[in-house]
Amino acid sequence: MSIQNQNSLTQKLIPIIDKLSNVIYEQNLNSGVDSDDLIDLPNITVIGSQSSGKSSILETLVGKDFLPRGTGIVTRRPLVLQLCNIKETDIAVLDLDHSDLDAQQENNFGEISLEEHLKRTNDNYQRSSNTKPLMEWGEFLHYPGKRFFNFGDIRKEIEKETFRIAGKNKGISNNPINLKIYSPNVVNLTLVDLPGITKVPIGEQPADIEAQIKNLIYDYISKPNCIILAVSPANQDLVNSESLKFARDVDPLGKRTIGVITKLDLMDDGTNALDILTGNVYPLKLGFVGVVNRSQQDVNTNKSVKESLEKEKKFFMQHSAYKTIANKCGTKYLGEKLSSILMNHIKEKLPDLKAKISFLINQTEQDLSQLGYDEDENNLLENKPGLILQLMNNFAKNFVSSIEGTSTNINTKELSGGARIYYIYNNIFSKRLNSIDPIENLSVNDIRIAIRNSKGPRSSLFVPELAFDLLVKPQINLLLEPSQLCVELVYEELMKIIFNTPTKGTGGLDLKRYPALQNELITVVNDLLKERLTPTKKYVESLIEIHQNYINTNHPNFPSAAQVMQDIIADKQRIIDQALQIEKQDELERKRVEKLKQDRLASGNSNIELNDDEVGKFGLDGDEIMDELLETGTGIDLNENNLAQHVDGAGKDTFLNFFFGKTSVQSYGTGKRESLNYNMGKMTLNGNNIPNHHAGISTDENNVLKNETQFHSHFGQNHSTQFQDDEDDELTEDEQMECELISRLIISYFNIIKEMIEDQIPKAIMTLLVNNVKECISNRLVVKLYKFELFDDLLREDDDLRIEKEKLKELLSGYKKANEMINSI
Repeated sequence: MSIQNQNSLTQKLIPIIDKLSNVIYEQNLNSGVDSDDLIDLPNITVIGSQSSGKSSILETLVGKDFLPRGTGIVTRRPLVLQLCNIKETDIAVLDLDHSDLDAQQENNFGEISLEEHLKRTNDNYQRSSNTKPLMEWGEFLHYPGKRFFNFGDIRKEIEKETFRIAGKNKGISNNPINLKIYSPNVVNLTLVDLPGITKVPIGEQPADIEAQIKNLIYDYISKPNCIILAVSPANQDLVNSESLKFARDVDPLGKRTIGVITKLDLMDDGTNALDILTGNVYPLKLGFVGVVNRSQQDVNTNKSVKESLEKEKKFFMQHSAYKTIANKCGTKYLGEKLSSILMNHIKEKLPDLKAKISFLINQTEQDLSQLGYDEDENNLLENKPGLILQLMNNFAKNFVSSIEGTSTNINTKELSGGARIYYIYNNIFSKRLNSIDPIENLSVNDIRIAIRNSKGPRSSLFVPELAFDLLVKPQINLLLEPSQLCVELVYEELMKIIFNTPTKGTGGLDLKRYPALQNELITVVNDLLKERLTPTKKYVESLIEIHQNYINTNHPNFPSAAQVMQDIIADKQRIIDQALQIEKQDELERKRVEKLKQDRLASGNSNIELNDDEVGKFGLDGDEIMDELLETGTGIDLNENNLAQHVDGAGKDTFLNFFFGKTSVQSYGTGKRESLNYNMGKMTLNGNNIPNHHAGISTDENNVLKNETQFHSHFGQNHSTQFQDDEDDELTEDEQMECELISRLIISYFNIIKEMIEDQIPKAIMTLLVNNVKECISNRLVVKLYKFELFDDLLREDDDLRIEKEKLKELLSGYKKANEMINSI
């Protein structure tokens, strides 16, 4: 590339990066964002110890005295210095008006005379053609629109702005001051001047000043796109250079560090820094540059920068050690080298910078989209009635789709919406019904009393039907509580659906943007649900009441009393046969044991006791067998006939009474018991007494009944405890038969009603509650909320959301400006 093209590219690259930096500062694009979202622009950061000559280098590069001077920490805020090379034909120069030029001359040449002032106020006044504008001025980003032609005023403004943010107690701040210098005598360059490195607090400096400065320096130089300008005085050993230590921590290979050795003229006689400048002592990829600063005496005598540059040039040309590298030393060479380094660095980082800004634009647009931002938002707000109506319709559709399972935001972690309602019907409600004991809180005495009361003062040849009606109605009422619970569970699930209804709808509108409207929508639907809850619960109560008020004994699945009585008699006969079988087996075993004993006596063995192996499979005599049966409740096996397999010993005195009347079953062998009375209630333990072909219920329901504590367990216990010791109140054979008949009929009829309730309750809830709300929700929302006087309040956005959205919109605008600038290269 030719020098001319390179200079042209330099003139284009660095100013664009400067403008981009200004946009970032003005739009606060790097303020309050994550480190990953920071826009790291290529820049050159100047670090060095106090009094190392940093300020002198910057002033020499500018050619003006404009930086504050003094003892201690003078630079207490980062100074972003943008040097802009201008010509007479540049827009910035042509934009200067006469008042600016007059102010420039006044600031540089003193007050004008009265005669000159009168001339200027004349409309025909013409500026002398010999007067050339001094095209040098400064601008601060915090003071937009004002140009400082007097560089002394620039110094004062820096001090003023430093005091405003960092205070007057010598503290520091990481909030930068952005200064742009326009001059034909500077190169296009951007530098960041940081506070000087210090070790010991002096005067009013904070006790932790060293840590503050260290953190500030690392915040800047640790960024990958930062070129480090490490300034070290020549009259100090290089191994003790604080600036090089900081640079080495973040750039151990020295790829983005350029060293500057100042005060070469103050080195002891006979010493020089040639080895350092040539990279033999401390190699850096960007090398070292030696400069000679203006002395304090030069500053005090107002020696011009131009004269200082001539003195510096003369020093390197005449020095015996440096004259061989004089063309690579000096502040002028440093400025050109830095400009070239910065340009190359920008070219290298430009693709990554473009990609980063594009990524930030896409990310910010997504964040805005999540907050419900719409570019046509203003148009929508102008049509508030249409916007309100659309948001209402979206909410209603999302609510209905959540119930029907057609929502786009389906929960994959747990059941919700319509699926949860289905689970309530078929799992919670169904299991609750099947867990009910059909004859809960109904004792044998209750049944006997009901039968006696329904007969009045006379006996009856048949079991009175009135007793069955009186006993079965309270049992049907047991179905009310789980039915009401089912209604409440569905109501609660609908309430959850309201609060979890997706806020986004068609058109990309997000209800979350308008919390007042969202709360009102939820309130209206909530009120609608409450209105439908009471009628639904009343209807459920009426269903139970309907089944209580008319006992339909003609139901096709309800067995007749004759059928049930036949089953009872058949069960009685099976128990008798089983008992006789046990007696026969016991008698055979007893005889076998006796034969073994006689055979042992015949053989002359005096020990007639038999061990376990000799006893055989029973190992007990007849009395012990029956004792075991009655005490442990085991030994009766009726599994082929679906009868009880175990008999509880609590009813051993009355177990066979019902079947044998007053006839005793003689004990086996030893005669330990006079008789064994078999109670009817014990025969029907665990509900196995109801044949499936007469019960009117499914096999699964029979299994449920077997697992629950049914009437029969109470039947035997209550009889044995309440009537066993009372001869007058003992159940007669007819009463036992009647009680068993009534209990079986109650269980059968209860299960028929339970099946009907299990089918009818979900249908009622869906009709009166769920579907009614689905059908009425849209109309109810319109009636309650579609009112012009409410539109402003309903469309008022959440303050936090609005602030966040405005912040993102500003970021997006800044990113787009930055993208335009970066794409113009």
